[in-house]
Amino acid sequence: QVQLVESGGGLVQAGGSLRLSCAASISIDSINTMGWYRQAPGKERELVAGITSGGSTNYADSVKGRFTISRDNAKNSVYLQMNSLKPEDTAVYYCAADLVVTTMRTIYWGQGTQVTVSS
Repeated sequence: QVQLVESGGGLVQAGGSLRLSCAASISIDSINTMGWYRQAPGKERELVAGITSGGSTNYADSVKGRFTISRDNAKNSVYLQMNSLKPEDTAVYYCAADLVVTTMRTIYWGQGTQVTVSS
């Protein structure tokens, strides 16, 4: 069982920045991929950014050049630096851990943190 706790959400004006943090209950060295997802009202949950255990990253086209995902293995944490925020970035942001143990794959989710960008 992996517990993920997000923090750092809030209300910010358009053009501002926020940094989300996700703390895992286990060593993230053992987690294949960690990522940030978001879900806006009336929309499906979507991948925002992901980072592998090897440090490779990928981003949704809508956030490329504005968001940066990073990980600190010593702190068992993953971060999402969000710059140049837009009203359309408003959503609940979820941290996810994609863990593969032998042949079993399990995705764990945090409780989510609200990000609201005002125009």
